[in-house]
Amino acid sequence: MGCSPWLAARVRKGRSPIHGWGCFARIPFATGQRIGTFEGPEVAEDGPHVLWVYDPEGGAPSARRGTNLLRWLNHSDEPNAEFEVFHLYARRPIAVGEEITIDYGGAP
Repeated sequence: MGCSPWLAARVRKGRSPIHGWGCFARIPFATGQRIGTFEGPEVAEDGPHVLWVYDPEGGAPSARRGTNLLRWLNHSDEPNAEFEVFHLYARRPIAVGEEITIDYGGAP
């Protein structure tokens, strides 16, 4: 389990007030700015740290088991980030030290 120095310079793992561990900004992010890419092996079953994405063209879902810092993302009903396939982008400005959250949601 590793993390690229590029991603480690941008985010960190820390204790979350939401749940257990979380992913926190080391640098400020502007709306629309790429935060990082969810990396890990492709998997066919759900489990801990698995991210499912759905092809916007209606293709089959695919999933990865997270092996980098983005596996620590927690859910929020008002997330400050969102995935476009496996790339994570800021939905709004994110301040240094702020927990980065996504909406776990479901299939569209």
